[in-house]
Amino acid sequence: MTNKLEVDGVILEFDSKRVLQNVYLKSETGKVTGLLGRNGTGKSCLMKIIYGELLPNDSSIRLDGKPIYNEFRNPTDIMYLPQGHFIPKSLTIKTIFKNFQLDFSDFITEFPEFKKLYKERFKNLSCGEQRILEIYLILASDSKFCMLDEPFSQIMPLHIETIKRLILKEKRDKGIIITDHLYKHILDICDELYVIDEGKTYLTKGLQDLETLGYTRITSDQNFNSIEQYTIT
Repeated sequence: MTNKLEVDGVILEFDSKRVLQNVYLKSETGKVTGLLGRNGTGKSCLMKIIYGELLPNDSSIRLDGKPIYNEFRNPTDIMYLPQGHFIPKSLTIKTIFKNFQLDFSDFITEFPEFKKLYKERFKNLSCGEQRILEIYLILASDSKFCMLDEPFSQIMPLHIETIKRLILKEKRDKGIIITDHLYKHILDICDELYVIDEGKTYLTKGLQDLETLGYTRITSDQNFNSIEQYTIT
């Protein structure tokens, strides 16, 4: 079954300063939706609005065509990875997987180094280990959609590639929205790419659009003759 999540008409103001306006973004089962933008353009705010954590001045959020009015989001509908940690530090890894109803053996298939940490408390993990665990919990959970805010921060390159593979695997059963300043990783895996600029979202096709919107700059020493490598299909 294909599910669709749409948000539009978003207006967000802080102290009379408009951060978001006329925003539109769509996510659906089987697709990774990338969201890029410079610092302070409202990417995290938009995710929090979709999740119900931040109340905008105005917005329309629809799940399979039905408006979502309440602030609470059912975890079977939407899961959200914020930039900060959300797991209580006193919990053990064993308890965390039990609470999320996930199989630890599936997790260590992807990240075998965690096998020895099964009885450790979350607070005893390194920042990178904590981030990997939280990313996996969001991605692997039984939810129609998940949103990942800066998932590659503090993650080793080897683990980034594993997480990218997991995202591509999990998108078969859910829609995924992801934002990260390591934009080439986003380009590698996303099916649709939006850029927030001056409070509005723009559906883009690749690096040339990113340069036009002022998000990145193509320099003469970069080999973008084969720009298709970084083009959204």
